[in-house]
Amino acid sequence: MNKAQVIHQLGAPDVMTWQDWPLDDPAPGEVRLRHTAVGVNYADTYHRGGISHPWPVPAPPVIIGFEGVGIVEGVGDGVTDFAAGDRVAYGIPPLGSYAEARNYPADKLLHLPANLDDKQVAALLMKGMTAHYLLYRTYAVKPGDVILVHAAAGGMGLILCQWARALGAITVGTVSTPEKAEVARAAGCDYPVVRSEQSFVDEVMRVT
Repeated sequence: MNKAQVIHQLGAPDVMTWQDWPLDDPAPGEVRLRHTAVGVNYADTYHRGGISHPWPVPAPPVIIGFEGVGIVEGVGDGVTDFAAGDRVAYGIPPLGSYAEARNYPADKLLHLPANLDDKQVAALLMKGMTAHYLLYRTYAVKPGDVILVHAAAGGMGLILCQWARALGAITVGTVSTPEKAEVARAAGCDYPVVRSEQSFVDEVMRVT
């Protein structure tokens, strides 16, 4: 029997119950995968509490989580790009990654190359895609650009600081404590700013 963290009512972390959860055969266009790692995101706390951000939350009982890595166990009718044994990953809904195994739309899955670690991919996929969008699509960051990263010591902030440095950009990053300033600096943030001690506006103006 498949097990999952099931939410029977919305609320705090203690509403999640580790229990048996039935898993049907994959429907047409779906893949069944067994997770080897799942991502935990801040948005999961919204979903657990019933806040439909950034995606709608089904009514309980529900399994949350939208990021995972696993091994394909079977495929539904019409699926030709994946086969049992493939390593795959996903980073968008439908929700349901807080489970040992699940069914997931094949057209939203990615094949994983052998040189990528399961846990790293599960932790970085959604944030990495967002960072790529910000650094390349929202604005194409160039060497010498100065960019402001809020929450620079958080999951997204750490990726942005490292990636921006690799692109030759200069980062000013806001953090909440001196300890987090050191974390951000170690990840490549050039000018960490502790919000309670310093104005990030003043620092940006000074650097630019």
